[in-house]
Amino acid sequence: MYAVVQIAGKQYRVSQNDTIQVPTLDEKEGTNVKFDRVLLVGSEKQITVGHPLVSGANVEATVVGVGKSDKVMILKKKKRKGYRLRRGHRQAYTEVKITNIAI
Repeated sequence: MYAVVQIAGKQYRVSQNDTIQVPTLDEKEGTNVKFDRVLLVGSEKQITVGHPLVSGANVEATVVGVGKSDKVMILKKKKRKGYRLRRGHRQAYTEVKITNIAI
């Protein structure tokens, strides 16, 4: 069984025991989280598509940890002006493990 769930404006396809990285949540490590914005639930036999959400469906997860992703370097340059700018960015994330998909 799998589901498409919307978390913080982004959509993720998840199934049970998957570990995904989502934008930062205000939850501590080991906390159980429930996501109720489920857009689609599917299995081998049938697919249920919400309009826009599947009523009564939710995805339960456990917070595994928090961290930062790899550094992305941003470079700006204007030719013949002597202008160079170099910046880095590391996006924070929360890692969650999907424990249950309920319909």
